[in-house]
Amino acid sequence: MNIVLGISGGIAAYKAPDLVRRLREHGAEVQIVMTSSAEEFVTETALQAVSGRPIRSNLWDKDAEAAMSHIELARWADVVLIAPATAEVMARIVSGGAPDLLTTICLASEAPLVLAPAMNHVMWSNPATQSNRAVLEERGVHILGPGIGSQACGETGAGRMLEPNAIAAAVASLAGGKLEGAMKGRKVVITAGPTREPIDPVRYITNRSSGKMGYAIAQAAAVQGAEVVVISGPVNIAVPAGVEVQAVQTAEEMHEATLAAVADADIFIAAAAVADYRPAQVAGQKIKKNNEQMSIELVRCPDILATVAALDVAPFTVGFAAETEKVTDYARGKLEKKRLDMIVANRVGSDCGFDSDDNAATVLWNDGEKRFPTTSKTDLARDIIELVAQRFYAVRGSDTEPRLTVISNSD
Repeated sequence: MNIVLGISGGIAAYKAPDLVRRLREHGAEVQIVMTSSAEEFVTETALQAVSGRPIRSNLWDKDAEAAMSHIELARWADVVLIAPATAEVMARIVSGGAPDLLTTICLASEAPLVLAPAMNHVMWSNPATQSNRAVLEERGVHILGPGIGSQACGETGAGRMLEPNAIAAAVASLAGGKLEGAMKGRKVVITAGPTREPIDPVRYITNRSSGKMGYAIAQAAAVQGAEVVVISGPVNIAVPAGVEVQAVQTAEEMHEATLAAVADADIFIAAAAVADYRPAQVAGQKIKKNNEQMSIELVRCPDILATVAALDVAPFTVGFAAETEKVTDYARGKLEKKRLDMIVANRVGSDCGFDSDDNAATVLWNDGEKRFPTTSKTDLARDIIELVAQRFYAVRGSDTEPRLTVISNSD
């Protein structure tokens, strides 16, 4: 697997040595091509040490270009990866410009082109950048991320480059079919984010879930080759590459969308924080502040996880248990009561879980458990998906055929 790794001039270039190491763990040969701006962030010495190859940066290198080396590199590559990919590089590729070695290789190569964007969140959301993103995707360019989180500028938002391990795994799955993920040929349905239960046209009941964990799991499943459908409550997260997202608001809407999606799913992962109760009546107009006290009657929302697990032919079903105390005990009870295949337990509160980029978890199943220490949600999602795949094949068998279940809504 031959990868040309383009490094452009963003602060996320400091992650490049780790990315090279991760790519080589997948068996890749990595040839690094840097832009002049990238040289301000990371040294050729460090990159040559981890890649084992001389670094290329100059289109006018007389010795290399005497043999048309830029064409040779373009033909050598199984994948051309640019990480970080700045707004400037994206714009150059869209326009077909080739003023430097990296963009010349992009224009001359027939290999899959993969970009891992990294920039300030305002730059990412700028209409020009989003237009360029759309054009690139229409042309078949693979866009990985960006993620949402804290940025070098001190602000928070979409624009953070994905972690090196996630990028490396995604690229490995694209390298001419040379590697296949553990979930290739499987359909995985994931619920993510919060739900909103309306009180009146301007107010609702919700929770602090950001959806980061659910989306990280979706990305990890896609990297492993799965067909991934996310039933998502309201979040502010970029859709991972290769993932279908169905947006919903309420628990009832999530319940209906999930039942439809799991009809032919192999694995169901319930990572959403679904409301347990909703207002019995929704006011048609904004409720006025006329009384010193008021009360709202609440009724139970549908239990999506229990409903799916109880299907006559249920997918391999994985629940989540977010608890503030007795985390493992409550999770074990939920696993048994709802007859789940697995459950992921994690502590939540003002200091952990919700809105954080990091998390820890304990995964339980009938006769075992595995603890994962605090790490990034991207890394944790990768580990969880690998464990889910292992347990899925252990329970269902490696020769399990993709399933098709007919769900009747008559009752």
